[in-house]
Amino acid sequence: MTTQAPIAPKRPPAPAPQKAPRVELYWEAVTYKTVLVYLLLFLAIVGAVLVILKPEWYTATITKVTTAVNNAADNDTGTFTQTQAKFVNLTGKVQVKKVDSVQWVDADYRTSLDKGDLVQTASDAAARITFADGTTYTVKADTLVTVEENLMGNNKPTSVAVRISTGSVDLATPNWASPDSKAAVSMEDTTASLSQNSRASVKNDPKNNDHEILVASGAAEVQRGIEKVELTQWEKVSFPTGGPLQKTNVLAPPSLVEPLNLAPIISENPKTSPVRFEWKPVEDAVGYTLRISTTTMFTKMVKEAHTTGTSTEIVGLDAGDYFWNVTATDSKKATSETSETFKFTIVAQGKAEEMMLQIDGTQMHGRVAEIVGRTEPGAALIVNGQPVPNISADGTFRHFTEPLDPGQHTIVVIGQNRRGGTAKKEFSIVVPK
Repeated sequence: MTTQAPIAPKRPPAPAPQKAPRVELYWEAVTYKTVLVYLLLFLAIVGAVLVILKPEWYTATITKVTTAVNNAADNDTGTFTQTQAKFVNLTGKVQVKKVDSVQWVDADYRTSLDKGDLVQTASDAAARITFADGTTYTVKADTLVTVEENLMGNNKPTSVAVRISTGSVDLATPNWASPDSKAAVSMEDTTASLSQNSRASVKNDPKNNDHEILVASGAAEVQRGIEKVELTQWEKVSFPTGGPLQKTNVLAPPSLVEPLNLAPIISENPKTSPVRFEWKPVEDAVGYTLRISTTTMFTKMVKEAHTTGTSTEIVGLDAGDYFWNVTATDSKKATSETSETFKFTIVAQGKAEEMMLQIDGTQMHGRVAEIVGRTEPGAALIVNGQPVPNISADGTFRHFTEPLDPGQHTIVVIGQNRRGGTAKKEFSIVVPK
């Protein structure tokens, strides 16, 4: 018997695995720049259609927009803006109370002043404030003032003012761009308005009922209610509280002769060497008072001398910078305003060997003189009382003077080296008219 292995049943072959259907996506990037270009193109098309279909509407719209822009520009340039005033000189204790503050703070050169701010000086202090229009107010010792007005406009008249509660203030006005500009100072119920290129002194002493306004140069108008008084050079208005305004002439101050302004004085022994001071006589004056200080506002007095003549010599001044002025007194003991203030410098002449100082040339730039020269490395130089700030390592220097008046000037250059040696050079220049 024959056996046969069973035959495996036939199965249909397994179907091949099917692939999942694939979906493909395509896009195109559109940048903001492209969108903007299309938007501008659309607006241009709309504008062109409006020009064609409604030209009168388009013209009217453009006219309105242009007028609005021009009016806005005009209003912007014509509107007054408040510009802050700055301190340019500070001596002693000067304090400020801002209009939005209840605290007093010490003033410094970064302190700015706005309308309504208070400024107070101590008994040994003084401050000089400059406004954006060039008007300066010198606040003297023991004075309290308020910034009352500070209006600056583009191509418009400016207006600045301070009010004196107590104390004294000197003010000076520049040559304004607009002749209708105004600088004023007020006290009690009285206001003095100065013209351009004018100087005045104002004192308010409520304790002694003493109030006065004196014009040193230029002109001023003093007003109280409907009462007005015009003042010119060396005229004064004084009044008691509630009393009438009284106008009088005052004694003029002397004109200074020597030492000249910014003049250097070389001396081997400054402490024992006399310095001669001279001024021109004043009509009706019977005496004079010379004052010498180390500060421009005379808060630190060095010497004070009284004389009936027009010159005197002072001994005992150390080497350094000094300021001097003179007042005159008449037979009624009335005192003039102080004269112009001059500065001079005393330089101690070294006993060691002399130093090298050479002037190579000068050149005029308008009213400013350029001085070029050479000296020793590390030396210090003074040109007409002004220090030379930049001296090269090899000793060469280039100095520009302050603007000089037309005419002939003597330039004095003084140097001192590290060994104590000194040198002096003098030469003349002519400033053309």
